[in-house]
Amino acid sequence: MLLIGSGVREIRIMHEGQYRVIYVTKIADLIYVLHAFQKKTQKTRKHDIDAVKQALKQLQNEV
Repeated sequence: MLLIGSGVREIRIMHEGQYRVIYVTKIADLIYVLHAFQKKTQKTRKHDIDAVKQALKQLQNEV
């Protein structure tokens, strides 16, 4: 997920559809879930990418 930022990872779940969980682990040795969503098309929606970027930025400002 270099598009989002360094250390950001993705879990892909395929069960009655496709789901994504985006998380980061390199901040204070904890795992932070940044965003989770159901993926309905081949391409990830801009709305979801923006939500992840915003959550990561907010987390970096707080830690």
